[in-house]
Amino acid sequence: MTIRIRFRKYGIMKFIGHLDVMRFFQKAIRRAELNVVYSQGFSPHQVMSFAAPLGVGLTSDAEYLDVELSDIPSPEEVLARLNAVMPEGFCVNACQILPETPPNTRKENAMSIVSAADYIVSLKDGYQTGLAREEWRSQFCRFMESDRIEILKKSKKGTKQTDIRPMIYESGFSWQENPDSVRERYENGLTVFLRTAAGSTQNLKPELVIEAFCEFANLSWHPFAWQVHRLELYRHNASQAFEPLIP
Repeated sequence: MTIRIRFRKYGIMKFIGHLDVMRFFQKAIRRAELNVVYSQGFSPHQVMSFAAPLGVGLTSDAEYLDVELSDIPSPEEVLARLNAVMPEGFCVNACQILPETPPNTRKENAMSIVSAADYIVSLKDGYQTGLAREEWRSQFCRFMESDRIEILKKSKKGTKQTDIRPMIYESGFSWQENPDSVRERYENGLTVFLRTAAGSTQNLKPELVIEAFCEFANLSWHPFAWQVHRLELYRHNASQAFEPLIP
């Protein structure tokens, strides 16, 4: 049986990488006394799958993890047990038992089904863009009206010129946000919402969008000036609309 877990990552924990997050959850699952399933072979490991691992320095309201258990108590009990062993910086906020995979059907996991992600990108206090907030927003709207947005995008196969405009599904300055969001707030109030492609087929980091915009507007690009926060991860449902991994 598989359970899907949604958790928040925030505070000082934003500085630990994905491998450390994975090792942390392996230990947390044992401390929570959940009957996790191990792989077979000479080096058994817990059967788990993370959806679109978060980069170092980013915070999130919606990270997802699929864990296979030999028996599952209620989702409420799983949530309570895990939160009882969580340090500050991690918080499980939802659990869902996944339906059994029909025979002769490929089993889906969290990593394989992600197709999009929502982000809030904020200018940190102490940095300047060279533009007033309203002028920055006006320029960004002009930027998003472009038919093509080409950048040099790095991948495992090398660097190539890529049009990222089709990978930006939505953008703007208003969004629906959970009141319990762990997003960091800044006094300057310069934030932008982005929904971009995510997953194994296509993936666009929001930082690349802001960097491309700075080039478009002839602004200085400071990679450490921007704080990225992930609001949600999505999959395509039966009608090809976006839906959260836990609806």
